[in-house]
Amino acid sequence: MSEPASTPLLAVSNVNAYYGSARALEDVSFEIAAGSTSIVGRNGMGKTTLCNAIVGIPPARVTGSIRYRDEELVGRPSYKRAQLGIGYVPQGRRLFPSLSVDEHLRMIPRRSGERRWTVERVYELFPRLAERRRNGGAQLSGGEQQMLAIGRALLTNPKLLVMDEPSEGLAPAIIEQLVETFRALAEDGLAILLIEQNLGVATAIAERQLVMVAGSIAAETTAAKLSSDMELQRRYLGVEPLSERA
Repeated sequence: MSEPASTPLLAVSNVNAYYGSARALEDVSFEIAAGSTSIVGRNGMGKTTLCNAIVGIPPARVTGSIRYRDEELVGRPSYKRAQLGIGYVPQGRRLFPSLSVDEHLRMIPRRSGERRWTVERVYELFPRLAERRRNGGAQLSGGEQQMLAIGRALLTNPKLLVMDEPSEGLAPAIIEQLVETFRALAEDGLAILLIEQNLGVATAIAERQLVMVAGSIAAETTAAKLSSDMELQRRYLGVEPLSERA
């Protein structure tokens, strides 16, 4: 049964997250209906904690509501969330050094029902992985590792893809390739939630920008406004105007 048209794909409402008595997220609320959304902010602002709260990764204690297609996620284990249709590309890739590219992709369990993504389709999306299919995770370049992490997530056939700092540690040429890939995936109907510190990547992928400061969503803006407004960048992201840089 499909959801009513007014039901958002993801609805985060008054979410708080705690590490012991320390609060890392404070009353975070936003909705995603479709398309791509970026959450940007400096290090230590709570972006990864929010990402982990959505996909169900401990150790933070989470309160509030996170609903995916009107299904409550808080309290559900991460594998149950993945089964509902949330794909995850973690910060740092988190591959298995001893497994080959092909083994990484073929270990994803097959479920009954619609299966838009197959190992063969991942190889079509990332031909470099097909060339390196027998190489272990530790033998891949940073860009190849990121391609593999994305391909692994796509094999869960998500409706929503959550990506945590996908550009981290990558060369500019590789980042450009991945941005084009993300745009193509969005055009194909995949909703993307991008957690990103790199402002250029965030604004290239998503028009909608949520700015995170001290564990809260401090502002909602557009890629065009955030890219052109240096005062906004300085206030929320700590970016200095070119004329003031040493």
